[in-house]
Amino acid sequence: MARSNEPTVIKKYANRRLYNTGTSMYVTLENLAAMVKGNEEFVVQDAKTGEDITHSVLTQIIFEQENKGGQNLMPITFLRQLIRFYGDQMQMVIPAYLEQSMTAFSKEQETFRGSSANPLQMMETQVRRNTEMFREAMAVFNPFMAGALGGSDAAASKAPSPASAGPSQDDFAAMRDQLAEMQKRLEALDAKKP
Repeated sequence: MARSNEPTVIKKYANRRLYNTGTSMYVTLENLAAMVKGNEEFVVQDAKTGEDITHSVLTQIIFEQENKGGQNLMPITFLRQLIRFYGDQMQMVIPAYLEQSMTAFSKEQETFRGSSANPLQMMETQVRRNTEMFREAMAVFNPFMAGALGGSDAAASKAPSPASAGPSQDDFAAMRDQLAEMQKRLEALDAKKP
């Protein structure tokens, strides 16, 4: 446990062992996963260089969790889409979008758990919120692109009513067409750069 408001420092040694300086004990990736689930803040540093390697250790924890039988949270299509964003001009927007989406989802999780409402409708509402957050993020980075994606009025007029049973195949086809058009516009913008 952290003894103050400062994050606990975890030292990673060359032999791959992890040492929790807060408890003066060696820990495992499973212990770090439990710390994350318990909302305990920590940073992981390379014991020799002092470099912050928290990102790579957290990624390693996710990798190990995904390899456990029956605990896959990330669908293959999501992983492929994520890989496609590396090196893409949209790469700088994705981390903030994913962070905002997960924060919003975390805030709503109690509603999801305690509600007797249709889970698909609740997820649809969350997707609409995420889409609006993405549009707002795009407006910060590129106002022209945000306009091309459509304003909130356009989104509201195209959004299905909450009473609908869920997205239809036509909705998915329209979304794919819109994404393809957006990709063409992005490529055209990228080609115009010197």
